Amino acid sequence: MTTWISFAALTRRALCAALLGVAAASAAAQDYPTQPIRMIVSFPPGGAADVIGRAIATGLSETFKHNVIVENRPGANGNIGADAVAKAAPDGYTLLMSSGGTITANPFLFSKMSFDPEKDLTPVASTAVVRPYLMVHPSLPVNTVQEFIAYARANPGKLSYGSAGNGSSLHLAGEMLKREAKIEATHVPYRGAAPALNDLLAGQVHFMFDSGPGLKHAEAGKLKLLAVGSPQRAPQQPKTPTLAEAGLAGFDADTVFGIYAPAGTPPAIVNMLNAEINKVLRTPQAVAAINAIGADIQTMSVKEFADRLRAERARLGAFIKQAGIKLD
Repeated sequence: MTTWISFAALTRRALCAALLGVAAASAAAQDYPTQPIRMIVSFPPGGAADVIGRAIATGLSETFKHNVIVENRPGANGNIGADAVAKAAPDGYTLLMSSGGTITANPFLFSKMSFDPEKDLTPVASTAVVRPYLMVHPSLPVNTVQEFIAYARANPGKLSYGSAGNGSSLHLAGEMLKREAKIEATHVPYRGAAPALNDLLAGQVHFMFDSGPGLKHAEAGKLKLLAVGSPQRAPQQPKTPTLAEAGLAGFDADTVFGIYAPAGTPPAIVNMLNAEINKVLRTPQAVAAINAIGADIQTMSVKEFADRLRAERARLGAFIKQAGIKLD
């Protein structure tokens, strides 16, 4: 015997199922978290992503009364760590701390990726604008950007610069400098900003854009800080000129670091995390840690963060295509 179900009955069932789903997600958010949270940092220890991630993890651990465990999973300009999060359960217990470049630049740099940053990851919270500081080894006979550019032009191809890896924001800043200043230099990629900084201190490379950890070495006289590659001067370094002020008009290599979750994570959990991370970013401990690397804390709503990522994706994508940079 055939059983007929009216359209109205089907609609009621679908509506009930949807409401039950919303109620379940809301209940899950109210109980969240009930266990430790894993925060994957997609770059090595010692760099800006690691410093920011650990500051947030410490604050969230105190708030949630559950440990937020930091796990460094570097490689492929953040792709390895991001891939692990993209494929994790969307329950709020696996988060990604990464540079903006992993999300906004990598799709233009890699012809094949094992995940789609736009589809497989959900923006949760902006953490800070990380500024690129142009630093040189003290052995170079230069003290200003103008002197550095003149020296590089007089010694074409003889200088080398380090970065956090192929395609990293620091690599792109170096390429921007080469194009805008019309200089030649050899790129030396590292597995993170910290090892690149170590080699700059040792004189193995001549210059690099540093994401902030090198500022203490510049203050100690172990490096020369020439400029910042941001549209405005850094509040922490008010005497340091921007590259635009030094003659490279429009130079902007800033990037927004942030927290992400797997796509499908309940919006209630995403919004809760956004609110709590923004609170942590206002604590004296987080402010001190992030300011120490010359970065600017930047709190946003989930929507504002997503909008900022779209704008960065358009800006960086245009530059990468124009410069013809490809990693595979």
